[in-house]
Amino acid sequence: MTTHLGPTRILIADDQEDVRSGFRLILGSQPDMSVVGEAADGLTAVDLARTLRPDLVLADIRMPGVDGLELTRRLAGPGVPDPIRVLVVTTFDHDSYARTALHDGACGFLLKRSGPGLLIEGVRAAMAGDILISPQLTVCLLQTLTPSAPAPPTRLTARETEIARLVAQGHTNAEIGTTLSISPGTAKTHIANIQTKLKARNRVGIAAWTWENGLANPPPPPPQN
Repeated sequence: MTTHLGPTRILIADDQEDVRSGFRLILGSQPDMSVVGEAADGLTAVDLARTLRPDLVLADIRMPGVDGLELTRRLAGPGVPDPIRVLVVTTFDHDSYARTALHDGACGFLLKRSGPGLLIEGVRAAMAGDILISPQLTVCLLQTLTPSAPAPPTRLTARETEIARLVAQGHTNAEIGTTLSISPGTAKTHIANIQTKLKARNRVGIAAWTWENGLANPPPPPPQN
């Protein structure tokens, strides 16, 4: 991957001018990010990426010429000698798109409706070598996992298990806080502790562990006497 000093240099690839403008305003407002180019179609984006060597390409799925999935393969896919990070941001919440993009080297898959906060977080996660997926898609991707065995004795406290379950269901820190009557900051601290205990790299790792161990759904209520 391309290394850099200073702000993260970003190339935006989207066929809608208003979307590119919105992304440019959001990312350009961050002191650690700089938009260095824009493209309205995939082929131009691939050419610009190879010329400008940005730190990250923000790519839509459906674009004229070369779509975002093919762009990902060409810039970040297996066998690319000097890959460039590609973060896919799209309106299409198809888990097949997400699987294909991640398989071909994407460093994240976000839905445009997820909002500016997650977009910024996704760029920073990609630059840190992590992968961020929109919570709504995390649930779709992980629901295909089935428990391979009964859940082992959990290493988590009851509250941590409850929070891991909400993470697996795609809730944000703010939503977890509202559900459990705790602050988003407290929820974030619990999630960091859960990551440490499970040796999970991110929320996706927490969600995967939760689904794989059959803990993603609430336990049944106790029988009534």
